[in-house]
Parts: sequence; structure tokens; C-alpha cells
Amino acid sequence: MTKKSKKAESFIRTPGYPGGSAAMRKFIEKNLKYPKEALENNIQGKVRVKFKLNQNGKVTSALVEKGIGHGCDEEALRLVKLLNFKAVKNRGVKATFEKTISIPFYFKRKPTAEKKIVYQLIESSKAEEKNTYTYTISINKQ
Repeated sequence: MTKKSKKAESFIRTPGYPGGSAAMRKFIEKNLKYPKEALENNIQGKVRVKFKLNQNGKVTSALVEKGIGHGCDEEALRLVKLLNFKAVKNRGVKATFEKTISIPFYFKRKPTAEKKIVYQLIESSKAEEKNTYTYTISINKQ
């Protein structure tokens, strides 16, 4: 008989976001408000924020490590402060955790102009009688 080796459990557990990183991305996308100044100046990029969590999963402080300005840094800080992580029990030890996250500020792609292709089919049985059919095909590129 072979014994299964147990995975070593770390002494300190870190708080995780409920639903994982995919749920956190969805939360950020839903709550992100693109700053007016950034829109007017066509500013896009990522803001990297370093933040501290307490053992209850609450964000206690946040600092912009790398920003893009024009209101995006402030919006990223606002979003990070809204995050709530799962509380963890660490055998009575009260610990503070540091995490870093990148908040993306990119315009959503808009569909390009619609292209139309027009075909005409002309049928005639006699020279003076003509039946014309027009077919229009619209193509939307995204």
C-alpha cells in the first residue's frame, strides 16, 4: 500500500475573491465608469494598484503603482476600495495582506461602417418589357 502524500498547508492563508479572478474581472467591468476627461483625450491603458487587505477581506489602503492619469487613477482606486474578499481564519493570527491588480481602461470596439453590395438582375422576354430585381447584402464587420 502506498500512502498519498498530503499537500503541505501553508501557515497563513490569504483572502481570495468570491468566485475567483473571473468574477473579480466581471465586477470591475460592471462597475467601471470611464472618466470623462480620459474619453475626451482618448486615453487608454492599464492602471496598476497595490492594496492591503485585513484578515476580514476588507481593503484597508490602496496606492497607484503605475497610472495613466486623466481621472483613470482615481477611478481605479475607487474600484479597488469596493472589492470585498473572503475572510480567512489563520489560527488566531491577525495578518495584513498585500495584493496588486491591473485595472484596464480600453474603449469597447464599435462596429465598423456597414458595407452594402448591390446586385441587379434584369430579365427580359421582350425588348420593351424589362423586370429588374435588386438584391442588397449588408455586411457588418466587428
